[in-house]
Amino acid sequence: MRRLPPLNALRVFEVAARTNSYVEAAAELGLTHGAVSRQIAILEGWLGQRLFTRSGRRMVATPIARVFAAEVSLSFDRLTTAAEACGQPGTRRILRVSAPTTFASRWLIPRLETFHDAHPLVEVSVTTVTTGHEELRGGFDVAVRRGAATADAWPQHRAAHIFDDLDTLVMSPALFAQRQIRRPADIAGHVLLSSETRPGDWIDWLERAGLAHMAGQRRRIFDHFHVTLQAIVDGLGIGIGPLPLLEADLRAGRLITPLPDICVPRSGYVALVPFDADKTAPLKGFVDWLIAEGSRGSAER
Repeated sequence: MRRLPPLNALRVFEVAARTNSYVEAAAELGLTHGAVSRQIAILEGWLGQRLFTRSGRRMVATPIARVFAAEVSLSFDRLTTAAEACGQPGTRRILRVSAPTTFASRWLIPRLETFHDAHPLVEVSVTTVTTGHEELRGGFDVAVRRGAATADAWPQHRAAHIFDDLDTLVMSPALFAQRQIRRPADIAGHVLLSSETRPGDWIDWLERAGLAHMAGQRRRIFDHFHVTLQAIVDGLGIGIGPLPLLEADLRAGRLITPLPDICVPRSGYVALVPFDADKTAPLKGFVDWLIAEGSRGSAER
C-alpha cells in the first residue's frame, strides 16, 4: 500500500503556500486560523521537517515547501483531469461566471449560444457586478474583470487576456439625422451623457479630439453605464461607448459612431480563474472560448 500524506492537510498546505499566509488560506478555505495551523503541523509531523517560518506576523513557506507545493498543485490538477475523464457521461456541468453588467449583457450573453452548441453538457450561470473593478469574491469558477493579464495584478488568480477596449463617440441614428456630427466641433449644443461608473470617459475623449475647452458643456449623469446607454439609444444625448462591447448595437442600427477615428484606448478585460479552482475540461474550454471570441472580434476590427 502507498504511504500517502494526509490529503486534507495537503489541500490546506497548497493554499497556505500559494498565499504565503495562514489568514488568507483560512479565508479561502472557510476555516479558522487555528485549523489551518493544525493541518500544517500534521503535515510537518508526517514529513519530519518545517514547511513554514515566521517572518514578522506572517508564516512564510520555506524554499523546499514552495517546490513541494507546486508539485502538489500539479498532482491535484491531474486528479481533477482523471476524475473528469471517469465521470458519468451525459452529466450536465454548471459553470459559474461573474462578469460586469455591460460586458455580460452586450458581449458575453449574445455569444453564449455558440459556446453551448460546442459544449451541450455545460450550463453557464452568469452573475453580474456593477463595475469591472469590483472586488473579487468567492462563488464563481471564472470571473471577468478589467485590467492587465499580469501575475502582479492578480496574485491569487490565473489571468488570460480577452480583448482591449476602445472608447469612441456614439449616438442614435435618429439624433444624428436631426443634428449631424461630421467633425469634433459639431458636438457643441449636444447634451453629453455620462456615467458615475465611467467618470473619465468624456474628459479623455474631449482631450483626444482637441476639445478640452468644452469639458463644461451641458451634461446628464447616470449612476451606471447600462442606464446611460439606454439614454443614448433613446436619443437623449450623445455618449462615449466602448468597442467591441457595443458592436452588436452598431450592427443592429441602434447606435452609430459619427467620429470613429477618434478613439481612446482603455484597459481591456481578463478572465480570472482562482489558483485553487478545479481545473475541469468545461472550465478550460470556456476560458479558451473567451480568448478565441475576443481574438476573433479584434481581427474583424
